Amino acid sequence: MHDIKAIRENPDAFDAAMKRRKLAAQSPAILKLDEQRRAVQTDLQEIQAKRNEESQKISEIKKSGGDASEQMAAVAALKDEMAALEERERELSAALNDILAGLPNIMDADVPDGADEDENVEVRTWPKDFEPPSADKTPEHYEIGEALGLMDFETAAKMSGSRFTILSGGLARLERALGMFFLDVHTQEHGYTEVSPPLMIKDKAMFGTGQLPKFAEDQFRTTRDDWLLPTSEVPLTNIVADSIVEDDSLPRRYTAFTPCFRQEAGAAGKDTRGMIRQHQFYKVEMVSITTPDNSEAEHERMTTCAETVLQKLELPYRTVVLCSGDTGFGARKTYDIEVWLPGQGRYREISSCSNCGDFQARRMNARYKPKGEKNNQYLHTLNGSGVAVGRALIAVMENYYNAEDGSITVPDALKPYMGGLESIGK
Repeated sequence: MHDIKAIRENPDAFDAAMKRRKLAAQSPAILKLDEQRRAVQTDLQEIQAKRNEESQKISEIKKSGGDASEQMAAVAALKDEMAALEERERELSAALNDILAGLPNIMDADVPDGADEDENVEVRTWPKDFEPPSADKTPEHYEIGEALGLMDFETAAKMSGSRFTILSGGLARLERALGMFFLDVHTQEHGYTEVSPPLMIKDKAMFGTGQLPKFAEDQFRTTRDDWLLPTSEVPLTNIVADSIVEDDSLPRRYTAFTPCFRQEAGAAGKDTRGMIRQHQFYKVEMVSITTPDNSEAEHERMTTCAETVLQKLELPYRTVVLCSGDTGFGARKTYDIEVWLPGQGRYREISSCSNCGDFQARRMNARYKPKGEKNNQYLHTLNGSGVAVGRALIAVMENYYNAEDGSITVPDALKPYMGGLESIGK
């Protein structure tokens, strides 16, 4: 959501920000509606003052024993006029809010310009000296999993349709181990509070984090009109919705390990084989709630937290800053962490860490009271995958694959979660 006062004060800057999002100038339509709404509000105030004046006259006339029927008729007429203006004000406010709610966040000035993901800018790689092999004969994860007899897409499709998978035996345990490992690192080493949130979400919460109204087609909806959790960013961020939090309690850092559900409506024909893009998947999410002064530092910290779990698993990755054409709807700035997949011979996103500034807080009416100040301010919210469990499973399978016997070596960091199991074989 955007600050209408800021748009009034500098419409050119707002239009320039939207231009970076490949959108036409938005301020003319916004300011026209805003002007009409404010004019109606002024009329309402004037009529209210006139009505109060006439009501006072009625009281005085009645006290003196006179006939106040003329003034009473005038007050009734003013009441009808006010009702019409109030309805008009609601219509204009709704139209204005619809426009503002449908516009993406203003990106930070240091977000690089670019058309799409091909123009994202690499920030760092790990290990520093890692050079992706030019030719790698590692099979893709679904070939490894099917050969082991522990990954079944055919049976999953029979019962649930496409983009579902059945994992069994060692791979099912490996998936669970990854989630537990990520949770333990973030709670025990990074100071996040573990949360077990609801998996069904109301419209208001989905609107607050920006999934609605723009991305409704990407979501699954229940018969009682709830939404299945698309990411635990939604409930974790909404913990502070419609509240004023104390400065002393910030930053707040939450993490959750949940299933997530997405239609993948915009991904037709992409990654149709394997587990890269599923309707149901597991993810460990990180959410930070902080002050405007600290959000940039928190963004860097969160990204480091996500990188740390990959380093502990000894999985090669690179971190990129998304260009303007690839930055998501609600983000001011985003770092993507892309893990190396030998089977595909390329990097693939495994975590996306975004600073949303006050964009979500305005939609949720989430504020805090700065020390020594009278006025409340909007919070800043951040979210990041810590990391996607399914994609981490894929990365472990391909990076720890043993060509000799088709087995998967269990990374040292996961052995305590795997009952000491050294490898996963047939």
